[in-house]
Amino acid sequence: MIRLLEKDKEIPYDLLLLADETIEAINKYIHQSDIYVLDRENLFIAVLVLQKISSDTIEIKNIAVDTAFQGQGIGQRLLKDAINLAKEKGFKKIIIGTGDAGIKQLYLYQKVGFEIYDIKHRFFIDNYPEPIFENGIQLKHMIMLKKDLK
Repeated sequence: MIRLLEKDKEIPYDLLLLADETIEAINKYIHQSDIYVLDRENLFIAVLVLQKISSDTIEIKNIAVDTAFQGQGIGQRLLKDAINLAKEKGFKKIIIGTGDAGIKQLYLYQKVGFEIYDIKHRFFIDNYPEPIFENGIQLKHMIMLKKDLK
């Protein structure tokens, strides 16, 4: 079961860096967001970060599972938890962005009902000092996906 990380607790940057490239990028959103963690035996094994964008929209800013626990359905469960939390809080839409070479992520997000609605062109080129590669391909654009919550 995920739980909200108390505001005075240490931010799990090690997990967040699995889904975002730099601490500087994380710090642009982390202090205005709710951080949820999944732990086993007092160790964080996954993290989910949600940020209110508007009165009806919430964004998944970061979702990551420790490499030792990947491939066990935890990421999909975190997505479902995010959707349920958004519904409980009264949001009408949940959004998430991923790199244009994030094949596994695009599959996973669409599998739980997200649909592509926008592309932020040159996002990774303009917002990161060094090129980022995923699946052997340089990330250039951010693919934005949304799910209507009914």
